[in-house]
Amino acid sequence: MNLNDYEAIWKRQELPVGAAADLATLRETFETKRRKLAATLFARDLREAGAGGLVVAFYAWFWWHEGSVAWPVVFAIALILGVSGFFVRERFLARRRRLGTDAPLLAKVEADIAELRHQRRLLLSLWSWYLAPLAASIVVVGATVVRILVVKGPPGILSSLWEHPAALAWIIFYFAIVVPLCFWGTWTVNRRAVRKGIEPRLEELEKLHRDLTSSS
Repeated sequence: MNLNDYEAIWKRQELPVGAAADLATLRETFETKRRKLAATLFARDLREAGAGGLVVAFYAWFWWHEGSVAWPVVFAIALILGVSGFFVRERFLARRRRLGTDAPLLAKVEADIAELRHQRRLLLSLWSWYLAPLAASIVVVGATVVRILVVKGPPGILSSLWEHPAALAWIIFYFAIVVPLCFWGTWTVNRRAVRKGIEPRLEELEKLHRDLTSSS
């Protein structure tokens, strides 16, 4: 599962300049940027929900294949379903908040401001609702594999794995380096997207909002 789509939003267009943006340019480009943001969020939510479904299907197959000994994987399935359900919920909320094409510009600007503030909150709390459940699911699956090896594997298989230098090195490399780097990278990329993309765009829209309300 990947949550780096915010970075892609700003790479496909000029980075927002923030409060120094020209008002005429903001008006001219507002609809285009609004549609691009909505389309990117739509694709992100569908992709994340779909990816979660595939992971759940794999975990369910793993459980069925290994039998009752693999029952703890149900907790990993529940965690992934929770994350996928979060993105499905985002789609329903976005549909409910969606404005028609004939809505006033001021209403559209206010809706985009609210949406960007919402997305900023999501990204800044990424650990609590996204990364932590994924990390917990990895731990659960890892513990389930160990349980299967103990119950179904040949006697002494765990001790032989720990005594095998190549196997031990691979386990340490994956769980101590690869997994933490992936989580740290996702966190860092999304923090940068907030700093370079969402926050400057909010400043632009707030400036446009002030102009619209002062002239009305």
